Amino acid sequence: MRYIDEFNDPGLARRLLDEIHATVTRPWALMEVCGGQTHSIIRHGIDQLLPQQVELIHGPGCPVCVTPLELIDKALEIASRPGVVFCSFGDMLRVPGTGRDLFRVKGEGGDVRVVYSPMDALELARRHPDREVVFFGIGFETTAPANAMAVHQARRLGLRNFSLLVSHVRVPPAVEAIMTAPACRVQGFLAAGHVCSVMGTAEYPELAERHRVPIVVTGFEPLDILEGVRRAVRQLERGEHRVENAYERAVRVEGNPAALRMIEEVFEVTDRSWRGIGVIPDSGWRLTAAFRDFDAEHRFDVAGIRTEEPAVCRSGEVLQGLIKPTECSAFGTLCTPRTPLGATMVSSEGACAAYHLYRRMERPADRKEMNPVG
Repeated sequence: MRYIDEFNDPGLARRLLDEIHATVTRPWALMEVCGGQTHSIIRHGIDQLLPQQVELIHGPGCPVCVTPLELIDKALEIASRPGVVFCSFGDMLRVPGTGRDLFRVKGEGGDVRVVYSPMDALELARRHPDREVVFFGIGFETTAPANAMAVHQARRLGLRNFSLLVSHVRVPPAVEAIMTAPACRVQGFLAAGHVCSVMGTAEYPELAERHRVPIVVTGFEPLDILEGVRRAVRQLERGEHRVENAYERAVRVEGNPAALRMIEEVFEVTDRSWRGIGVIPDSGWRLTAAFRDFDAEHRFDVAGIRTEEPAVCRSGEVLQGLIKPTECSAFGTLCTPRTPLGATMVSSEGACAAYHLYRRMERPADRKEMNPVG
């Protein structure tokens, strides 16, 4: 299959790995800010094939995982109300709120439905004018154009029973927050190709220059990631800090102009809370005043809901790249895919889910016992 098989070639992978091994002379820490890349790294054991000096840190690249607890609780409150059809992608149904999740609401009689597109929710609103249809609009820049289009279409069609519960986040401000955190160890980034296919790369050169870190835009297949690592390590070894596009088959500097126009018409930049991290200035989108009537948070008057994260769950530290999933004492014991404490164990893009799915169950203490010299 074109653009898939050729990016899984073992011979080419070996050559890239050999070049990385030959290039690296000192320790470097790179962060991927994409849950799809995290799963590919763990699934294929890429982190275990790299030189010991190259560490891959998993960042806040899972949109489900960074959706704050208070917004989950707002979703639960809206979905529980009579006359509401609450629509979401499947991952969100098992993300724990305070005491329950959307599956529980569905089991208690709420009309909660899994859809594959916001346009599916829009069609439900058209077919059921007597019901309030709400779509849970989460995601990075990648999903923003489709969600913006749904709201745009709802206004054009006069569907006043459709609304969007918005939790959109933006990657560049998150990179800024990571680099300015006191405990930051990140020396380079693998940027998410799907985000840049929408937004382009214009926001990254300033970040690379200000924080003196290479930023390499890359894809999701094994060879994509290895090529991204190779380019980042090469820059680091040379003392460079530039933006490189290693995903030219999908990403242009200018991004997708049509998608950008739709986002600009429907959304405006706002501060946004990230689960486990806190509020990052200018890191999200909300509906503009012209589309505010379609904002579910205002329509259902749930803006005042406030919550606190459970102390036992360390998913916030996982999302910031401060710890690996296996460094959390609840991982694989109190917290499993069947009994998740946090979104990082639920989402198909979550780091904890990746470690559990691909049986990365070894804890740092276990490694020390197996190799006492280390």
